Amino acid sequence: MSTFRVSREAFKLSRCITRPHKITPLRKTPARSIATHCPPNQANAISVLPTIVDASSEEYKENARQMGEVMAKLEELTKKIQLGGPPKAREKHIARKKMLPRDRVTALIDPGTSFLELSALAGHEVYPEAEVPAGGIITGVGVIEGVTCMIVANDSTVKGGTYYPITVKKHLRAQAIAQENNLP
Repeated sequence: MSTFRVSREAFKLSRCITRPHKITPLRKTPARSIATHCPPNQANAISVLPTIVDASSEEYKENARQMGEVMAKLEELTKKIQLGGPPKAREKHIARKKMLPRDRVTALIDPGTSFLELSALAGHEVYPEAEVPAGGIITGVGVIEGVTCMIVANDSTVKGGTYYPITVKKHLRAQAIAQENNLP
């Protein structure tokens, strides 16, 4: 197969993968597909790693149980952090007819694409005098009108948008990542 033909097929495939998905009447969010295509030359190079782990052993079961507990705690903490500031601040924000910051990010990125949040746990238990979920700022990588971008959104529900030292550090890190990866 010629290089041109392979490139053309790869281009067609990328257009299929990146094309926005339709929203069905029953679902409020776009249906997301999983990338299942693997070019033949790559499929031949993939090997299955052998394992000697015995999933029926007591040690494995105990490790799995402990990991499950830790993952449940992490998931609970992440959900709490994603809420942003206290309920009173969120209600005040909504009463002023403003979108919550995570809703702004969701509205900004292209439908059918995802948002890779960075440093979601920044600020957690850093300041004893204040709770600063996500460092008071949401940073991450998302696709906007087909362009991969670094997104920075200030969360004014967290202490009225006050910048803590961790907020500045997180903001600067997002800028550094954007510069290193040529992201607008």
